[in-house]
Amino acid sequence: MSPELRIDPLSGLKVIVAGERGVRPGAWLAVEPRAPIDPDADPFSAGHEDQTPPEVYALREDGGDRDSPGWQVRVVPNLYPALSAGEPADRDDPLASGRGEPNLFAAQPALGAHEVIVNAPDPVSSLAELRPEQVETAMSVWRERMREHSDAAYVHIIVNEGKEAGASLPHTHAQLYALPFVPAAVARERERFTAYFERTQGRDLLEDLVQEEVRRRERVIAIDDEAVALCPFGARVPFHLQVVPRRPTPRFSDDGPLAARMLHHALNRLATTLGSLPPLNMWVRTAPRDAARFCWRIEVLPRLAQLAGLEIGTGVHLNVLSPEDAAGRLREVG
Repeated sequence: MSPELRIDPLSGLKVIVAGERGVRPGAWLAVEPRAPIDPDADPFSAGHEDQTPPEVYALREDGGDRDSPGWQVRVVPNLYPALSAGEPADRDDPLASGRGEPNLFAAQPALGAHEVIVNAPDPVSSLAELRPEQVETAMSVWRERMREHSDAAYVHIIVNEGKEAGASLPHTHAQLYALPFVPAAVARERERFTAYFERTQGRDLLEDLVQEEVRRRERVIAIDDEAVALCPFGARVPFHLQVVPRRPTPRFSDDGPLAARMLHHALNRLATTLGSLPPLNMWVRTAPRDAARFCWRIEVLPRLAQLAGLEIGTGVHLNVLSPEDAAGRLREVG
């Protein structure tokens, strides 16, 4: 197959898919088994509550005191926050509009919230190592914390797994960023959802996209009652995964299925296919505060190839494994 230039339907970004480059030396990073976690040195283990900032939220089946064992999911402020507490002021980019001499060095306090959500007390490094019902419980807390910060312009939930993916602590956890602005990538998707809604007289972009993916079956990995797991047409990296709700819902914080079991299933398929779970970055893409047309989804980007000058310099990803091939390999292990 010759290299192909693809346009991601959701973002409009261009991706080069060049599967033949996957056979060249050094095209893939080695996937090594993750080292076990030492519970005694793990500040997120049950019984080590005094090693974190005081909790702001916790789910305990039988109640119990704050900052004590017995929790299922626990939320604490990030010890090294990227955002400071406070109400941000609305300040536009001085170079985006206006007249006269602009401020070339615009800056303001980075205000918002930055939380750590410890997904479970179990000393494991991945959501895949938890039971499916534990993943569902953890994601229900993600949803609750998103609701708590619904006044923010955008709320971003991430999961970094593996040191190579930016995880400073191995114990499975998510991070929440309540941002005082809508990131450009999210704003671009918001515009595409709105434009599609208007062009098709009321249809949802992601709903139509998933229906067509299910009809073609080329990139679909698995389907259950709540969600579809697939390798997207514009996959940026090998084994790029998306988990999409079958019923379109703008915000992850809205009522409805969490797609937790499908996420757990997809991660375990990935681990089986590769022999071990690779380092990966995961996030929930959800509607900004002011968006009327959108549908949330979960993105998973394994760290199987190094980003190089093309990706960093232009934002154009070069994927050495076609999403059709990746989806086929993941279906085989089901």
